[in-house]
Amino acid sequence: MHYVTQHWRVDPFVIVVAVIVVAHEVGLARLRGRSDPARTRRRRLHSLAFYAGLGFLLLAVASPVDYWGGRYFFVHMIEHLLIAFYAPILIVFGAPWLPLAFALPVGARRRIGRFVMLGPWSGGLRRTGRLVTGPWFALISFNAVMVVWHLPGPFDLAQRNEPVHIWLMHGSFVVTGVLFWLQIVPSHPFRTRATPIWQAGAVISTNILMFVLAMSMSILTATSWYAVYAHVPGVTLSPFADQQIGAAILWICGDFWAVPALVVIIKRAIDQEGSLSGVLERLSHRGPAVDPADFRTARSGAPDAH
Repeated sequence: MHYVTQHWRVDPFVIVVAVIVVAHEVGLARLRGRSDPARTRRRRLHSLAFYAGLGFLLLAVASPVDYWGGRYFFVHMIEHLLIAFYAPILIVFGAPWLPLAFALPVGARRRIGRFVMLGPWSGGLRRTGRLVTGPWFALISFNAVMVVWHLPGPFDLAQRNEPVHIWLMHGSFVVTGVLFWLQIVPSHPFRTRATPIWQAGAVISTNILMFVLAMSMSILTATSWYAVYAHVPGVTLSPFADQQIGAAILWICGDFWAVPALVVIIKRAIDQEGSLSGVLERLSHRGPAVDPADFRTARSGAPDAH
């Protein structure tokens, strides 16, 4: 039981989360005065998802998960899944962007808006924003971050340096995770630019990368990758066995986010294409099949060759 009850800590990130929650509630209160009750209820429901995402982040960095993650690699992989996948999904679904913007005073919002839209660097800012929130940037950056931080050198550096661990490693997981899921999960006022076919490909390719990473850590190697887990006092589990368990968690738990996401995306694609066969034709880059009735109609309406 002491694994759960001990080693909680007051991380500086707790203060950051508290400030974000207060700002979000201020924004919700200001939006409530200019919205109809139905929209206000939707915002409140979405806010619960947003707060759950922040809760996952706190669980990862302030609970015993973080403490034991410094001693066992497999616990560290649980921490990474919480930070890179589950927290960003809930944050994006929670759509906190407008409430957080309305937390600012009116004057500040207008000054920021004028700077972004009419300032001397407005064109560059908008182009950068479109690039960063674009589908391909999100997919490539998210997968690149996952690979780089699990290489032995960067991983060991992050474990030995707490600011690098929290603000660079975890921060990049959260930021690229949010950008990735913005391409898949509706999050007002952002519009999803990616098609359902692209979304399915992004989820499948990311899951394949997680699978290859897990295989590389377990089946395709015979040694432990990470020097920081070589001689941890009080840990009797061998570093390589620890790494294999962590790889299994990275592999198996990947399906816990990938499969539900694919189900939603396939349903979305069927609604768009009209049928599952239409989706499969799009995937195979073929045009829609010709219905015999449509062919007969076209023949009957064609001019007489004689």
